[in-house]
Amino acid sequence: MARHPGLPKPKTKVLNKSDLLEALLLIDKDQESTQRILQLETGFRNRMTSHVNALPAKNSTFQKFNTSPFVLMIHCLKRGYCTIKNLENDILPAKEFSSMETSAGRMVEEVVLPVYGWETVASAMHTANSALDGKRLEDDTIKLATLKSGPRCLNDEMSENFADAIINNAETWANDHGVKKIDFTYGVLYGTQKQSNKKDWHILRNICEKLPATQVTQAPDGKWGCSFVKNDINVNVTIRIGMDWWEYLGTEQCFMELCVSLIRACVKPAEASQVDRDYTISDLARIVSTDEVPDDFNALALQRSQLKWLFFFARHFCDEIT
Repeated sequence: MARHPGLPKPKTKVLNKSDLLEALLLIDKDQESTQRILQLETGFRNRMTSHVNALPAKNSTFQKFNTSPFVLMIHCLKRGYCTIKNLENDILPAKEFSSMETSAGRMVEEVVLPVYGWETVASAMHTANSALDGKRLEDDTIKLATLKSGPRCLNDEMSENFADAIINNAETWANDHGVKKIDFTYGVLYGTQKQSNKKDWHILRNICEKLPATQVTQAPDGKWGCSFVKNDINVNVTIRIGMDWWEYLGTEQCFMELCVSLIRACVKPAEASQVDRDYTISDLARIVSTDEVPDDFNALALQRSQLKWLFFFARHFCDEIT
């Protein structure tokens, strides 16, 4: 398929380790930021513990693993297995990953949104709110968001459905909150514009193609947003991926607060003797290296052994980390 001429050309998103460390130190000096981190950490740990406890146990019946026989056969070929026992050892961790992929996005939404003054939306199927995950009333504008767990979650049909939902429900959303302005975000919890499959941008294209030209006040050509007016309702629609979403959701420190709270909730500090020796992924050692961290660097929010986890986590929000 030919590239649409209006599709923006994303720049490479680069994160610098020094900037991450500086942001980490700023948290230590901000009591409100520290309080949010503690709230997020507790919320994440509670929700994740509950989810992990609900996963199938090793000795569960086969049916509970709900595995694809085709995927299992491909995995056997790749690994060169000749016994069922070999395969069985991989089924549980595979199930854990697939289950967490499905639920992680919603879990993050429900923990994070209230901390930053947003409400989660009970998005029942086939209602005006089906496309919504979060909302926040701010002065004369209702901020609405649909959130996706990653940058490649959409296909062409879903992109068109989102466009229809925004056009068809904008007036209802505005009337429900007594406003004339809507700021709608299609938010992606991690990734970058460059990593997107661009189906998210096509939501904007579909909106503008479906509306009469007289209603479109800003086309998305070369941009990650568009605007339109319908029945005196002014609607802005923006695609916010990864850090763009987190900076929009909260303060400038929101992204670092997310990183720190998740690491604190999930990763135990390591002893000095517990050092990773070898990595198989070719650039992973460089990504997580702490060689550049000054010997006297000291942050209260994370222990030194957790800094490599900060770099590892942050790499999912950029195209390159330096």
